[in-house]
Parts: sequence; C-alpha cells; structure tokens
Amino acid sequence: MTGRARARARGRPPAQGTALPAVGAAAAQQTVPCQQPHQPRALPAIAEEPVSRGRQRQARSAPRDQKEKKPEGLQVSAGLQISAGLQELSLADRGGYHRDFHDLGVNTRQTIEHVQESKTGTSGTVVKLVANYFRVMSRPQWALYQYHVCYSPEMEARRLRSALLFQHENLLGKTHAFDGSILFLPKRLDNKVTEVFSRTRNGENVKITITLTNELPPSSPTCLHFYNIIFRRILKMLNLQQIGRNYYNPNDPISIPNHRLMVWPGFTSSILQYEENIMLCADVSYKVLRSETVLDFMYSLYYQVEEQRFRDACAKELIGLIVLTKYNNKTYRIDGIDWDGKPEHIFRKADGTEISFVDYYKRQYNQEITDLNQPVLISQPKRRAIGLTGPVVLIPELCFLTGLTEKMRNDFNMMKDLSIHTRLPPEQRQREIGRLRDYIQNDENVQKELQDWGLNFDSNLLSFPGRVVQGEKILQSGNVFDYNPQLADWSKETRGAPLICPKPLDNWVLMYTRRNYDVANALVQNLFKVTPSMGIKMKRATMIEVDDRTEAYLRAIQESITHDTNIAVFILSSSRKDKYDAIKKYLCTDCPIPSQCVLARTLSKPQTAMAVATKIALQMNCKMGGELWTVEIPLKQVMIVGIDCYHDTLAGKQSIAGFVASMNQTMSRWFSRCAVQTRGQELVDGLKACLQTALREWFKWNKCLPSRIIVYRDGVGDGQLSALVSYEVPQFLDCLKSVGKDYNPRLTVIVVKKRMNTRFFVRYGEALKNPPPGTVVDVEVTRPEWYDFFIVSQAVRNGCVAPTHYNVVYDTSKLKPDHMQRLTYKLCHLYYNWPGVIRVPAPCQYAHKLAFLVGQSIHKEPNLLLSDRLYYL
Repeated sequence: MTGRARARARGRPPAQGTALPAVGAAAAQQTVPCQQPHQPRALPAIAEEPVSRGRQRQARSAPRDQKEKKPEGLQVSAGLQISAGLQELSLADRGGYHRDFHDLGVNTRQTIEHVQESKTGTSGTVVKLVANYFRVMSRPQWALYQYHVCYSPEMEARRLRSALLFQHENLLGKTHAFDGSILFLPKRLDNKVTEVFSRTRNGENVKITITLTNELPPSSPTCLHFYNIIFRRILKMLNLQQIGRNYYNPNDPISIPNHRLMVWPGFTSSILQYEENIMLCADVSYKVLRSETVLDFMYSLYYQVEEQRFRDACAKELIGLIVLTKYNNKTYRIDGIDWDGKPEHIFRKADGTEISFVDYYKRQYNQEITDLNQPVLISQPKRRAIGLTGPVVLIPELCFLTGLTEKMRNDFNMMKDLSIHTRLPPEQRQREIGRLRDYIQNDENVQKELQDWGLNFDSNLLSFPGRVVQGEKILQSGNVFDYNPQLADWSKETRGAPLICPKPLDNWVLMYTRRNYDVANALVQNLFKVTPSMGIKMKRATMIEVDDRTEAYLRAIQESITHDTNIAVFILSSSRKDKYDAIKKYLCTDCPIPSQCVLARTLSKPQTAMAVATKIALQMNCKMGGELWTVEIPLKQVMIVGIDCYHDTLAGKQSIAGFVASMNQTMSRWFSRCAVQTRGQELVDGLKACLQTALREWFKWNKCLPSRIIVYRDGVGDGQLSALVSYEVPQFLDCLKSVGKDYNPRLTVIVVKKRMNTRFFVRYGEALKNPPPGTVVDVEVTRPEWYDFFIVSQAVRNGCVAPTHYNVVYDTSKLKPDHMQRLTYKLCHLYYNWPGVIRVPAPCQYAHKLAFLVGQSIHKEPNLLLSDRLYYL
C-alpha cells in the first residue's frame, strides 16, 4: 500500500515526505517561505449593509511602497504651487512587545503651549463616574536591580527557564520577579556577572549567566515594567493561565455544547502612570476555544472535498486563523502549510544541534506526537523581541482552533448564546472585576508576595467626575431635528424629510439572476415609494438578467454600463467573495461607476422590505455624490482629515491607507484617496501626496485654502506614537510649506484609539449603568504627558459601552480643550451609513471603509474619478 493510500485508510490527510528546510520550532536559523498565499475571508452576510449600532471595525492597517502618481498641475494662482514630490520612508514592521509604558518618553503635551497648564474642559453637565481602575496605594521604597538572564544551551520554554533559574533561590532570595529574560531583585548580587549551573529533568546541564544591567530608584519609569511583571506573577499564583497578553482560568470554563465551544473567563491588566496616581486597569476577557485541533479539522475537511482540492481547501480555511498551543498557552497565526514537512524531520536549533520535531516537543514540552504523517504549519513571527530569526513551525495535532469563523459569526443563535456569557452589563462587569480583587485579597501567598515587594492596591474602583456635553441638532435641507440623546439615533425623526442634496436616478442599471426576478421588481417598486419624500427623482431602471456566474456579470457590465450611468445595482444570490470582488474591482478601476451590491435574502422579508429599501436609497444617494444631513459646525475654513489603514495579506502583503478630507463648511462632502505601501507598515508614507490632492480639490470648491487642518489618525497603537510624531507630522508640515510662503494654516493631529480596556460606568444611587452618549473624560485616567481625553459617543443595547480615546499629538490651532472635544463629538454624527452617533469621527470611519474595500476586494488604487463620492459605503 502506498503512503497516500495508507493515509486515506487511516483517515489522515496525505503528506509528502521530502525534507523540510532547517527551521527551528521556536528559534530557527533559516527562513522558510509560506507555501500558500493568504486566502480571503468569506464575504459578510449582507454586502454593504448599513453599519449597526456599536459595530466595531474589522481591521486596521496602512499604505505604500509604490510612488504616488504625479498630481496634475494645480492651475489656481501664481502663488499656489504644490510640488508632487513624495517623501519615501523606510519603516520596519512593528517590533517588540506592545507595552504602553515604552512610550512614556513621548511627552507631546509639553510641545503644545496652550494646554501645558490645563487640558481639561468645563462645558456640560457633571456626572459621577466609576472606572475599572484600582490605585496603587504604596510602592517599594528601595532600589531595584535589573539583570539580564541568558541560557546555554538556549531554553525556549518560559516555564523551564524560570524553573532552572530558581534552583538557585538561596543566591537570588525569595523576593524576585522574572519575565523569562529580565530579572528584578531588591538586592545586588556580589558580582556584576554571575554564572550558575542548573540541571534539567533529563539530566542536561545548563549554564545560566546573570548580568547586572541597571540600578533603578523607586521613581524610575522602568519600575512600571517591574510592577506589571509582579502583577502577572500574582495572576499566575492564582492559577490563571497566560494566553497572549491576558490571563484565563481553565478551571472555570463556560461550556456551550450546542456549538462545540468552550469559553475561558479571564482578566486583562496593565499598570501605568496616570494623572495623579499609578493605577491598575483591570477588565474581564474571554478566550473562545473550539473543541478540535487543526489536525481534526483537516481530517474532516479531507472527506468533504475532492482529493485534488484538499490542499487548496486547507489553505483557504486555515491560513490566517489563530491557534492555541496548550503546551505553552501561546497563540500563533497560521501563515502557511508546509506539505513537505513531517514531524519526524530534523531541524537545526539556534545552538547548532539537530533534533527532530517529535523529539523536540517531547523534550521541551513533554508532548507526544502520534500522527507522523501530518504536514507542519508555518507561523511568521511579527515580534522581534521574542528572539526569533525564522518562522515558527507548528504541529497540527498540538494546535487548537480559537475564535469564530465567518460562518459562526453569521449564526444568529450561536452568537446569541455566546453573548449571554461574554457581553456583560455594567453591574455584572463590575462584579466580575471585583472577583479579581477578592482573589487577590483572600489569597495568603499573594498577600505575602505584595508585602515582600511593598505593593498595595486600593480595594475600591476609581470614582471621579465626568461631563456630558449637550446633544446636537440634526440639520437636513432646512429642517432642524432633535433626537433622543439616550438612544443616539434619529432614524425615526428624519424619516420622510428631504435630503440636503438628492441625486437623480435617471440612468441606472439593475442586474439580477432569473430566480431573483421577483425580488428585483419588488426592490424597484419599494424604491419608487421611498424616494419621493427624500427628494430623489427616480426613473425606471434598466433591468438586466444575467447568469449566476462571475463571467456573466462582468460581460453584462461591459456591454450595458457607460460613464453616463448613475449607479449599478446588483442583487447577488450568495455571499461569494470572488463575485463581489470582481464587480467592485472592475467598477472602481476600469469603469469608474458607483455600485451597490445587495444579497437577495436581505430583500426577501416583506416585513422589513420598506426599511431596507430606505437604507439602500440613502446609500445609493451617497455613492452618487449626494448629501444627507449635517450638524452645526462653528469653525470656518476648516478641513477635517481622516486616516485609517488596512493590511492586505492577499495581494503581496500590502497595506492600504484610506485618506478622507472634508470639502465644505458643513462637512457633508468628502474627498477620498488611498495609498498602498509595504507589508504590515502602519505609518503612512504617501500622506504628502494625498494632502496635496485634497488641497487642490478644496480650492476648486471654495476658491480659497483652509485656514485650519485637523487630522484624525486612526489605527495607531501607543507603541507607534513616537514614529508617528517623527514621520507623519513632518510630511504634513512639508506639504503645507510647499504650497507657498504665505500659506501657514494651523494644524492639529489627533490619534484615535479604540482598542483599550478602559470602561466607564455612571453611578445612579447604588446602581451602575452605561454613561450616556456625549460623556467626556479628561481627568484622573488620562496621561499627564499627553493632551488626551475620552468620549463615549455611541449607545449600545446590550453589554458595556466602550469609550474612544483621543490623543492630540500636535496642535497649533490653539483651540480650547472644550472646543476640540465638542468638535470631535459633532463629527461622530456625520457618518452617512448610520442615522445615529457612531464610536469614532465620521472621517475615520470613511477612511476605514475605503481602506477595507481596497484591501479586501480591489487590491489597487481606485480610479480618481470616484474620489469626490462615498462610493465605498
């Protein structure tokens, strides 16, 4: 029997047996390229549906290794000449562990003169807030000694490194903190370099070198790193398991047997210096685990598809997923599958010795590999601080699938059952956070550890005052609407009111398949009913029936759509991504016409048909260049810019930056551009060219240039603030200088951050509730070295509302903090895909939608003829 036949007989996926290049499982010397490209995820169930309340964005990313196209000459005045030069930067991928305290040196507040004394606002109604923070009540009063620890031969497993080091507790003392490479002690060892020897359970001798690197006084900012190490050690003492950056309790799992899921409850924590105190921010976290390994998944997939399609199916389903290796509780992203690799193959470790994968996992982690015929998985490391020089090789049998697939996310019943356990209301969330406090207080070993270090945490959550700013009035074609600020949406109030700028539908195309003929006719009839009250003049569509094949759609587009077509609407039978991508790519690049894709099942429910038709009509109007509503913007001659990024792992590992700029006083017209750059690069190189083009467009509309430019930059972590201030802000300043000597607008750059663990609650007597939309926080939990504030702008029906953090990193506008906060909140009202307040300013969300469309479907810069329309909604 052949190896392939034996594999089928045993229910194993076939694997070939050629040698695997020398790659270490955790510290390799050679690099193995991914064998398969990253495959696209499935298209969401509703193509281009209006954004739902509280929806979080799916990706974040950035742009370009290609040079921008040279802008056309700007023929406006002799004094206004904008160069087309593009400053090219070479920025590496993010490296190192993402820790906020690494950026304590980025003291941007000291560079902004008007907020050096005070950055707090005064407007609004005061409310009593509670936050998920505990003050550090006492700190160590002795010097701290920092040592670097290295091993020979190298030991990759952190547990093993710790066990070997603390065989010498008589030398080190019982009070110590160790994170795998850095050791903190409250005493100094006799020698600057200390060498000791330990023995593994297998009898192998290991030399450990302990080198003094720093002596830290109690006031040193590096002590924050130490406090976090101590707290992580406390979490381990509570028998919590580290997965990624958080800690979970595998002994208290939540089982969801109907969906073969298990949820580990846990906590996320960080200790940082805030305005007046060092505080612990603690929040609940949940890790969703699936009860199958990657090998189990490959077995089941092998019998579902044809043998010749098996490898492609594996690549499509597995590449990009995150897996958990329970032997070290680490998560990895699958970047490739090496079908030539086998567990019995030999690789060379960093110390030059050779070992098979089977023996390596047995020796390092005591893990038996039973299936010797499986391929191996490749994970490309993104963090340099781990000390890896090549990809990580994983064994499918030892990798458990985590998270949810797109199919799972579209399963309403499963998501409902899961949200019962993970989407906690404020009071329940407070109780869960309180459990962590109780664990710490009731554990004698933990209390002794804290006393030995001289650390003590407050037992009560932080309380402080916040402010709720006044709600906005919605302006729509001469009408003024108030809305319920608690609900933060005005869909009912503005229904039936004429739009600011309705665009006629006098030459539009509707394509559908034969089985969707009735659905297509019903959509047209419903559009005829809802458009008159909006002020949209609509004629009958050109109805085109096509076969349900990608080629048929493209052929019909080429034959029937011209540059005079207002918009093309497609009713799709399924959410197949290849069909959607082909349509979008052609109509955004080759034939620049706005397009609207809708799933047939979205239109098939009679009870929601009119509401869906209304949303579709609004989207179509925006895509054709129309305007819906606005709010009062007191500032004159101000251009608002939004920037966000998306990492495109399909098309050559590119990154795409969306750049969106307002074109008028009411912020109802937007200019959009994108830039493409190298893999994983978060900081945008092409900003100068994007801003140049936007200024040209502004001049066409306003016959002058803006006196203020305010940039909202999304998708930047705290670890990149220094690079952003050093690289992106100078691009803006350089561009503005190139306009002319007499042009000197005021510039503000604000970093928008959504991924954080801060939560606020409003105290009503003894009860805790979500803060109302418009809640502003600029005290206590902000950072003293930054000009920053939080805004809770949106409302949520279930769970806890998440605030958005704004950090002003550059500002010559001299706007008062009150004005900056109010303007930011106003901009959260202007996203045309949702008649309500959203979590981030509208230009950020527009930039995200643009970058996501290009990164997911188009993979190249769209035609600039579409740049004055919101064609990506």
